[in-house]
Amino acid sequence: MTQAPQIDLARASRRIVGALFVAQSLVTGSIIAMATVLSIVAADLTGDPAWAGAPNAGLQLSGAAAAMVLGGLWDKLGRRRGLALSLATGLVGVALTAAAIEARSILVLGLGILALGATRAGSQLSRFIAAEVSRPEARGRAISLVVWGGTLGAVGGPLLVGPSSRAAANLGLNELTGPVALGIPLIALSVLAAYGGLRPEPMEISRRIESDSPAGTLQSAPARPWQRLARQPGVIVAVLTVVLAQTVMIMLMGITSLHMHDHGHPLGGISLVFSAHTLGMFAFAPLAGRLVDRVGRGPVMVVGSLITLLALVLAPASHQIPWLAAGLFLLGLGWNLTFVGGSALLSDQLSPPERSRTQGTNDLLIGLASGIASLASGVVYGTFGYGVVSLLGAGLMIPAVLLSGWWTFGRRAVRPAPAN
Repeated sequence: MTQAPQIDLARASRRIVGALFVAQSLVTGSIIAMATVLSIVAADLTGDPAWAGAPNAGLQLSGAAAAMVLGGLWDKLGRRRGLALSLATGLVGVALTAAAIEARSILVLGLGILALGATRAGSQLSRFIAAEVSRPEARGRAISLVVWGGTLGAVGGPLLVGPSSRAAANLGLNELTGPVALGIPLIALSVLAAYGGLRPEPMEISRRIESDSPAGTLQSAPARPWQRLARQPGVIVAVLTVVLAQTVMIMLMGITSLHMHDHGHPLGGISLVFSAHTLGMFAFAPLAGRLVDRVGRGPVMVVGSLITLLALVLAPASHQIPWLAAGLFLLGLGWNLTFVGGSALLSDQLSPPERSRTQGTNDLLIGLASGIASLASGVVYGTFGYGVVSLLGAGLMIPAVLLSGWWTFGRRAVRPAPAN
């Protein structure tokens, strides 16, 4: 009597994680294709290259605000309808952004960025859906597969920029409109993948998994308030470590292209360095997931934080492309390990009623940190140089190393009991 439901749950979990992988690939490809030209659009519309980083910062900050809203909305609508609605918002964002380019309107561009932030937030939060439809011993792999979905988008998105820009020019449109309009079919397909693939409702699967687990009483316990959760050691370690790793990655990644340009590197060299960075960010996600499940959340977070520190030392050591490529590759790899490990650790600490709201707050903090880092990196670089940006990043990663190290070696990481 118990064997059939277990087989059904396993099949449903694989189907849902597969659908999330597809949706993540499509959204990432769309966002990266747009991001390739949005900095040019901002500089062109304002006439000031200092505004080139504003679209990325706006995307990060609007995504942060959306993550908080989505956390509560998904509990009411369900994961399937909630994610589909979040992704569909991107269709409005794409239409507004394309219209802004053609009409040369900063205001409309800003509205488009706001709408796209909700899509980006939903796509990032989807990793937690993969976690909650998986048993604890498989959560790391499930999260890593969704993160890995970004690999296809990261590679395919830039490759579509050239053909889409030529197609737009042939239609008499601004060539920069092409990579943006590309988001319409890609995001539409992601909506179909999410709405059609997330069956049965992931929240129901999560409840059944929790009821079958030794800690099954968690599903009927009242959700703890955020103030109480924020005092749980596992929540503190998971959230702060991921937020710090994300902040440091955005700081260094966002300014490296300008640093290379200032030292005379051609676009081909800059592209090579960022290809190495993207490889580190996404290509090894399945390996990270297996390590998280087999070795443990904490050890993987420690290794990821240490690799990130090494990247911050290596990248500014030389202006030569091999050094920069190695540094940016390690930066992406360290982020990957920390991100997958921290996301799995956070999921472990939460009962089903607590997950969506708390995970939305987590991504709110990630988005805020990313937006601030995007803006601050340019100021620090312009005033003090690339080396100081790296030094500041190292200062931020040291607490991440200490926190993950304390969780791994300084205490026994146990799941906290819910409030009664």
